[in-house]
This record gives sequence, structure tokens and C-alpha cells, in this order.
Amino acid sequence: MNRLKKLTRRRELLLEQCEAQRLDLAARLGRLHAPREGRPLGLERLRGAAPARHPLAWVAALAGLTLLGRSRDVITVLIWLRTALAVMTRAAHVLRVITQMRGQGRDREAAPRKGEATN
Repeated sequence: MNRLKKLTRRRELLLEQCEAQRLDLAARLGRLHAPREGRPLGLERLRGAAPARHPLAWVAALAGLTLLGRSRDVITVLIWLRTALAVMTRAAHVLRVITQMRGQGRDREAAPRKGEATN
């Protein structure tokens, strides 16, 4: 019975230490992710960015694949990117035309017609 009490007390102490360490770690992470005012928005900001979002990371990956003899895969990726870019460009153009047409329609409705009295 005495051994059980010792183990129970040891378990409680360990749980308290774990909780204290968890709170300390949460505070440290909070300080790391807190926005720092007055810092330049140059390269230091890019260091914290996800590597997958950085264009130079993609260029380096494609160059690495090419050097490893996977040029067919690189060409496939480049063709896919070119196609995706073309589709996005056309979609943006269509959306711009639709937005302009809707704007012209609203302008016509809002403008007074000839012969109508304005207040």
C-alpha cells in the first residue's frame, strides 16, 4: 500500500511538471508567432514563410529534378503550369468583361432617361 501511495504521488508530481512545461512552451510559441512592430518587411519576413510558397524554392526543386535525370517530369510540370496559367488568365479576362458589363447595366439604370424629370 505504501508503494502505491508513492507511485501516485510521483505521478501527480510528474503531471504538474508536464503542465508547467506545457504552459512555458505555449508562452514561448506565443512570443515567436507574435507580430513584431517596427520590423522591416524584407527578407526577414520571408524566412518565416512556408517554403512551398516561395517561388525560388519551386525553381530550385525543378532544377534539382532536371539534374537528377527526371527531365520528363519537369517538362510535364511546366506544361501543366503553363496550361493552368492560361486557363486562369482567360477566366480573369472573362470575369473582368462580366464585371464591366454589369457595371454598365447599373449605370444605365441609375442614369435618368430623356424626358424624365429629376428631383
